[in-house]
Amino acid sequence: MGIKAYRPLTPVQRYKTTNTFEQVTVSAPYRPLLGTKKRSGGRNNLGQICVRHIGGGARKNYRVIDFKRNKMNIPGIVETIEYDPNRTCFIALIRYADGERRYILATVNMKSGTKIISSDDCEFAEGNCTPLNNIPLGTMVHNIEYMAGKGGQIARSAGAYAQIAAKENNMVQLKFPSGEVRNVSENCKGTIGQVSNPEHMNVVIGSAGRKRHMGIRPTTRGVAMNPVDHPMGGGQGKAKSGGGRHHPQSPWGQNAKGLKTRKAKNRSNQYIVRRRK
Repeated sequence: MGIKAYRPLTPVQRYKTTNTFEQVTVSAPYRPLLGTKKRSGGRNNLGQICVRHIGGGARKNYRVIDFKRNKMNIPGIVETIEYDPNRTCFIALIRYADGERRYILATVNMKSGTKIISSDDCEFAEGNCTPLNNIPLGTMVHNIEYMAGKGGQIARSAGAYAQIAAKENNMVQLKFPSGEVRNVSENCKGTIGQVSNPEHMNVVIGSAGRKRHMGIRPTTRGVAMNPVDHPMGGGQGKAKSGGGRHHPQSPWGQNAKGLKTRKAKNRSNQYIVRRRK
């Protein structure tokens, strides 16, 4: 995967970069696996804004992804690698031996013609899905389940992965790039390999219009508001904008930096061996 830069003919093009989409093979999606996607504009059922800075954007269809990988012991072959506007990674269209087609998350080295399978005793190749207790130590995995049979929930975005660090007491320890080590049941399934499009983090948006196409509206700084609108508003100039004068806060008065928002009695704490750095 590569990043494309532009000649600086305009101020926007001086910094803007895009993905080259070298791994993508087709532009049109497989229509039977498309679903509708409702846009809320950040509003609830009463029409009140409950999530700010959301609205507009290009229309998009949802691609139905097989996160459960529950088509067991039936081999499949990768037909196409496609762009998905709903996620940062690419997706792969799989044609199984019985004729059914499904979308899965594409891995870094996946391409048309790659053979994959979901099985309890499959070979250790990219794209194959199997319970974690069958995967050797040190292997990179993604689309990992929290609960067996629920479907993958961990490591699904572009370039994401976890490493199998240890196995003990019917649990598997996963080490994440952040440094966190977490226990997951050995019966949970994971897919071998790293998620595609790891260069996504290096793309520079470059322009406000491109952000609007993504459905993200502008953000006004709190210090530019009046006191009635924001805890950091008011004052002459930037009287409340840091430097020890005022701690950054949300519009509702919650401290924005350093405040731990995770519940102290969260049930999943027992599965975290080491917190992230």
